[in-house]
Amino acid sequence: MRPLHQAGRLRADFTASLVVFLVALPLCVGVAVASGVPAELGLITGIVGGLVTGSLPGSSLQVSGPAAGLTVLVYEAVHEFGLPALGVLVLAAGVLQLAMGALRLGRWFRAISVAVVQGMLAGIGLVLIAGQVYALADAKAPASGSAKIAGMPGLVTATAGSGTALTALAIGGGTVAVLVLWPRIPGAARLLPGPLAAVALATGAAVLFGLPVARVEVKGLLEAVQAPGGPPFAQLASLPVIGTVLAFTLIASAESLFSAAAVDRLHDGPRTDYDKELMAQGAGNAVCGALGALPMTAVIVRSAANVQAGAHTKWSRVLHGMWLLLFAALLPGALGVIPVATLAGVLVHAGWKLVPVKDLVTLWREHRGEAVVLVVTAVAIVAANMFEGVLIGLLMAVIKTAWETSHTHVEIDDKDGGPIVVHILGNATFLRLPKLLDQLESLPRDRAMELDLRRLRHLDQACGMALVGWAERHNAEGVTPVRVQRMPA
Repeated sequence: MRPLHQAGRLRADFTASLVVFLVALPLCVGVAVASGVPAELGLITGIVGGLVTGSLPGSSLQVSGPAAGLTVLVYEAVHEFGLPALGVLVLAAGVLQLAMGALRLGRWFRAISVAVVQGMLAGIGLVLIAGQVYALADAKAPASGSAKIAGMPGLVTATAGSGTALTALAIGGGTVAVLVLWPRIPGAARLLPGPLAAVALATGAAVLFGLPVARVEVKGLLEAVQAPGGPPFAQLASLPVIGTVLAFTLIASAESLFSAAAVDRLHDGPRTDYDKELMAQGAGNAVCGALGALPMTAVIVRSAANVQAGAHTKWSRVLHGMWLLLFAALLPGALGVIPVATLAGVLVHAGWKLVPVKDLVTLWREHRGEAVVLVVTAVAIVAANMFEGVLIGLLMAVIKTAWETSHTHVEIDDKDGGPIVVHILGNATFLRLPKLLDQLESLPRDRAMELDLRRLRHLDQACGMALVGWAERHNAEGVTPVRVQRMPA
């Protein structure tokens, strides 16, 4: 029974690997094109994600590769520092991930506010959509997110007056329509993954009717590899490059570990070891950097497909990397027939799925502070850039948490004929100081007072000095001095 059971698991892993390969192929190519790099670099990252990261311990079923969540940041980095610097950025991020995993910091990524991560993904999705809308019409997108949005009216006008642009838009729009409708066709998703079906149908239509649309530019796999040299390493001394490396590291790590938590909820197998998974991601990114390829993260779409296809072990993701390698080595010319607008449609659909519309509505009803953090993070990413947007989101989350935890409650015990006893409870910080002083200043000045601080959990310097000042002003009125019962040391 045991050999038969093992054979059954291997068959399931083999089948799952083919499904993941079919899902990953168009996404690897699409993410690369949207990032402004050769299509083959996306395949290289997918191959490394399967063969290297897939073979390492951490999470047994989640699949790694190039992700839509890093597209905007990669595009900005290539635009600012050049393609030769990409390998250095990714290599440095991988080394940082390895160091953080070795220091057992992986579990601490779970402490990052979920609202910040959702806002980060929403901002990425919005910028990704804004950029790929231009690609839908075979037009060149502006560099910044705000410029993309500002250029939309001009894009509409230019597209309406160009037959070629309208043809590309029809191809891209048809791709989006297939992606939306495919899961609703009974049995379709089991027959063929949605992204592959959409790309195949749109590419077939473009070839059959000889449509004049832009196609993916193809090089050989080995020609696309650009190992980082000396000059790009010198850029690591500049602050903008350091900031980009930190952004790569933070976003890739957070997305991978949040994906691991989501994948763990989809199966009953071994749980993720977050520190080992962080090191596996770091090893994969180090190899990708050495090859000059795109950065990788764990990707929930491919991971969910892997679980749903019945995978049992890590061999399914390793095999999917092998199929990507064979495709890139034996059939690279097949990429050259794919319309760019088709891949743009795939990424517009992927970008929309990054925007948590339903979650935002629920969050607004139940936790409005978290909803505000999510929206501010997303808007900041669109208006500024990825790194600054995430920092603003983290700052907002810290401020929100500080505001909520610095709750101060005032109880007033006013017995006839005796002093007014003011009990202050909770955490007295400068954030609650205006309201606290308003309550104290509203008390009568002609009565004796007792200030009870014994039930305070925390009293910061600003509040302590303010309370002393209030007592001095009260004593200056000539009544019985305020008696203070201090909080325990």
